[in-house]
Amino acid sequence: MKLREVGEDALLASLLRDLPISHAVIAAAGDDCAVVESPGRKNLLVLKTDCVVDKIHFASATEPILVGWKAMMRALSDFAAISAVPQFALITLIVPAARSTSWVKKLYRGLRRAAARFDVSVVGGETSATRGPAAISVSVTGYVEKDRWISRSGGKKGDDLFVTGRLGGSLRGKHLRFVPRITESRWLTKNFRVHAMMDLSDGLGADLPRLAKASKLGFKIDMEKLPLSPGAKIENAISDGEDYELLFAIPPRNRESLQREWKQKFPKLRLTRIGSLNRKSQIANRKLPRGYVHFK
Repeated sequence: MKLREVGEDALLASLLRDLPISHAVIAAAGDDCAVVESPGRKNLLVLKTDCVVDKIHFASATEPILVGWKAMMRALSDFAAISAVPQFALITLIVPAARSTSWVKKLYRGLRRAAARFDVSVVGGETSATRGPAAISVSVTGYVEKDRWISRSGGKKGDDLFVTGRLGGSLRGKHLRFVPRITESRWLTKNFRVHAMMDLSDGLGADLPRLAKASKLGFKIDMEKLPLSPGAKIENAISDGEDYELLFAIPPRNRESLQREWKQKFPKLRLTRIGSLNRKSQIANRKLPRGYVHFK
C-alpha cells in the first residue's frame, strides 16, 4: 500500500506498536513530547524532535529567517502542549550543495532568534547535502515537574474544551511568525487542574479527535463559537492547520475562575470555550472535516 492510502496515524501506530519501552519511559510516541524519568532528579526529562521541509512546510521563496524561526518554534510548541520548559536544542541541516551560504546564515539567524525567545541554547547538530529539497530538523530537550506535565489522555467526561488565540490564517503567513504558548501553559498548570492538553498543529479537525481518542471519550463543539483569525472562515479554523494554539480540557467548575483570571493575566490573548468532552455514545457530531493530512 502507498503511504497516502494508509495515513499518518495508522502508519505511526504500525511502526510504534513493537518498539521496546524502558520502565523509565512515562510518555512515549503518541503524545506531543516524550517524557522520561531522570535518575536522581526531581524533574522529568522531556524530549522532542520536529522538522520543516521545503515545499511542504514553507515555500522555496520564503525568507530564510522565517524558515528558521518556524523550524525552532514548531518543536517548542510541543513543549507548550505538555507545560514543559525547553533548555537545549540540536539542529540537523539537510540542504542541496547549490544552496547559498547567505541563505543558511539567515536561516540560523531565525533559529537563534526563536531559541533566544525562550532561553534555549543551541548546542550542536549535523549537516548533510541532499539531492532533494532542503529540510531542517530540530531536537529539543528540557524538563517538566512531576506534578505539572500534561498529556492528551487525561480528559474527563464533562470537561470544558478551551482554545487559546484565534484559529485559521496559516495560509496567510501566520505559520511563519507564531509564538508557542509556553508562558500560557506554564501559568495554566501552576494555577489550574488541566486534565488534557495539546497544541493545534494539524488543525482542530485532526487534533481534537486525537485528544478525545487518547482520553477514550467523544466531544461536542459549537462551530459558531470557534475564534476565527481575520479573514478566516470556519472551514479554515478546522482544516488549515498550523495554528499552534493550545487546546485543553479543564473541569467545568473551574470555568468562571479560569476565564476571569485569564483575562487579567493575558488581556491581549483570547481564550474561548468551544465545547466539551462526553461519552462517545452521546455525541452526534464526533466527526469533523479533517485537518491537515500528511502523505495525502
